[in-house]
Amino acid sequence: MNDQGDKPLLKVDGVSVRFGGILALDGVSFSVAPGQICGLIGPNGAGKSTLFNCLSRIYECGGGSIAFEGQPLSRLPRHRMAALGIGRTFQNLALFRTMTVTENILVGCHSRYHAGFLRTMLSLPGTRKVEDFAATRADELLDFLDLRGVADRVVADLPFGTQKRVELGRALAARPKLLLLDEPACGLNHQELESLGELIRAVRDRFGVTVLLVEHHMSLVMGISDKVVVLNFGRKIAEGTPAAVRQHPEVIQAYLGGEHAQPA
Repeated sequence: MNDQGDKPLLKVDGVSVRFGGILALDGVSFSVAPGQICGLIGPNGAGKSTLFNCLSRIYECGGGSIAFEGQPLSRLPRHRMAALGIGRTFQNLALFRTMTVTENILVGCHSRYHAGFLRTMLSLPGTRKVEDFAATRADELLDFLDLRGVADRVVADLPFGTQKRVELGRALAARPKLLLLDEPACGLNHQELESLGELIRAVRDRFGVTVLLVEHHMSLVMGISDKVVVLNFGRKIAEGTPAAVRQHPEVIQAYLGGEHAQPA
C-alpha cells in the first residue's frame, strides 16, 4: 500500500524531546496513511520508545506536534486515547494476570464503549446494549486469535506467546483505527515468530486497522511493512519502502549491516 493521495491518519511533525541534557528526539517527522503497516526501527537508544510514548501521551513533546485524523494530541488526556481510536500493546505485558482471557478482552471493549459506572450499577437504558456489544466483540476476537480453548483460563497460567495474543485481543477489542505494537516479537519462540507476520497482516486486512510497530526482528519488519521509518540518535535517517530502506547507506552503516543491503 502507499500513502500517495491519502490524508494521513497519523502525522508526526518535527517532534523533539529532551531529557535534561539528552536530546532523545530531534525534529522527527513522518506520516502513516490509513491501512498502512509502518515499521519503526533503529539501534538501541535511537528514540523509538520515546516516540511511542509520545504517541501514547505518556511523554510530552518538547517541540513539534502529533496529529491523529488531523486532531492534535497534545491536549488530549491519556485516558481518552482508546476512545479516540488508538490502541497499544507493550513490550512488557500489561495484562490483568488474575483475570481470565475473556475478562481481559472485555476490559478492552469497555475502555472505549463503556456505558458509565453509574448507569451500569443502576441498570439504566443503554447498559444492556453495551454489554451485548462487548460480548459479541469478545467472541469474535477469541475465534480470530485462536483463544477459544483458553477463554476461561486465568491469564497468568498461560504460555507467554498466548498471553501476547490476549494483549493483542484486548487492544483490538476497542476497535482502534491505529494500533501501536511495541516489540510484538519480543519473547516469542521461532514458531510463534513465523506466524506473527501473518497475524499482523490479517489484523490489518480483517479489521481495517492501521499499524505502527517498533520491532528489532528485521525479517519481520521488512516482510510485512508497507513503509519503514529509521531512527538513529534521535533523528530520522531514512523513510521509504523496505526495499529502499535496505539500500540506504546511513541505515546500512547504523543498523542493518552490509548483508541486508542486497536488492529485495
